[in-house]
Amino acid sequence: MSAQPTYLTWPQIARLGLVQASLGSIVVLTTSLLNRVMVVELALPAILPGALVAIHYFIQLIRPRMGFGSDQTRRASPWIRGGILVLASGGVLAAASTILLSNSVVLGIALATIAFLMIGIGVSSSGTALLVLLAKRVEPKKKAAAATCVWLMMIFGFAFTASVSGKFLTPFSFERLFIISSTVSVIAVVVTFLAIWGMESPVAKAQQLILGADEVETESQSKASFREAFAEVWKESRVRSFTWFVFVSMLAYSSQDLILEPFAAVAFGFSPAETTTLSGLQNGGVLVGMLALAFVTSKAKSQTLTTLSNWTIGGCIASALAMLGLVLSGPIANIIFFKATVFLLGIFNGAFSIAAIGSMMQFASVGSARREGVRMGIWGASQAMAFGLGGIIGTGLSDIARIVLGNPASAYAFVFFLEGVLFVVAAYLSYQTRSQKQTNNMSSHLVGV
Repeated sequence: MSAQPTYLTWPQIARLGLVQASLGSIVVLTTSLLNRVMVVELALPAILPGALVAIHYFIQLIRPRMGFGSDQTRRASPWIRGGILVLASGGVLAAASTILLSNSVVLGIALATIAFLMIGIGVSSSGTALLVLLAKRVEPKKKAAAATCVWLMMIFGFAFTASVSGKFLTPFSFERLFIISSTVSVIAVVVTFLAIWGMESPVAKAQQLILGADEVETESQSKASFREAFAEVWKESRVRSFTWFVFVSMLAYSSQDLILEPFAAVAFGFSPAETTTLSGLQNGGVLVGMLALAFVTSKAKSQTLTTLSNWTIGGCIASALAMLGLVLSGPIANIIFFKATVFLLGIFNGAFSIAAIGSMMQFASVGSARREGVRMGIWGASQAMAFGLGGIIGTGLSDIARIVLGNPASAYAFVFFLEGVLFVVAAYLSYQTRSQKQTNNMSSHLVGV
């Protein structure tokens, strides 16, 4: 007999959003501000911060192992706390490495490498455990809206930290940078600890109620090694299909980040200020898409796996059409058409990404019991790998296409076309994931406690 699930209230979901905002506030300083300092103030090759950011992505392949640890302990809070501590320490060391780089490049790079490894490990632990907690404790019909809430809080963390730190960095000095980075890290740790305080208490009580019924199953699963747990989850066809969907869709999503503004410059003569405005237009579309999908799904009478899958598939197809619009915007040579396409691309990207995250939160509890963390870790690792490769592949393909085609605008358009194809493939993979047969009763696994 299962205990009645204890769902999170909206204030509690908002508190978990503060955790995501704290993660984002540290990450934005290391991946954006320190990137600029290394290239401009220290006059180092741009490949150095690029490689460090790639390191922080690729180390996130350990996410499944972090998720397995959360499954074993049946509590996400310790992994969130431990992760934010490691992440904050990495952020402080990353700032310290810029000071060291000004005196010794070799020692500075060594310290920066350690720092970005810690950043990746911290994000893996906290981020995976946070998603697992949301997957278990959010009511099914609210999962898309909850994902929107949490992700908007992360974006707020990005924007607020970048804005405030920028003001305090004037006039710039390496010592001031270190103080600001340390302050942000300390605040992020305090906010995270306060936000998750007492969050899992209802779960612990519910587990006591159902301990007798699940005692044998829990004992046998707790003895399983990570390799056995991973193999058990990877046997599930839905997990494999969704892993490929996450990788392909996020690769298409991230590959255009570094080439959209250069395309606007070579095809329409946009100035740096105008391309920055264009980026704001696209991000505004993403916000509209997220909020619209959250509103629609939260107002629905019921929420099923098929419902979110439909939105995911539709969002991917619409994103593919928007990419085709970018391809045609060059020959059409109409700035209004181009800007409208960019805004629509943002809307469709925002809608599909939230639908995908909501699906991820629901799929995590479907399949063999008590393996939510491993599943979420696999998908998180797939997403990190896609983001790590996205910038490299997008810019690399555009360089190759420029050599072959001889026209920069045509080269960027060719890459946009390939990204549109990837969105179509992602839509097919999402449909394939939805069509996988469920081997377990849905209602028993959506409880997640």
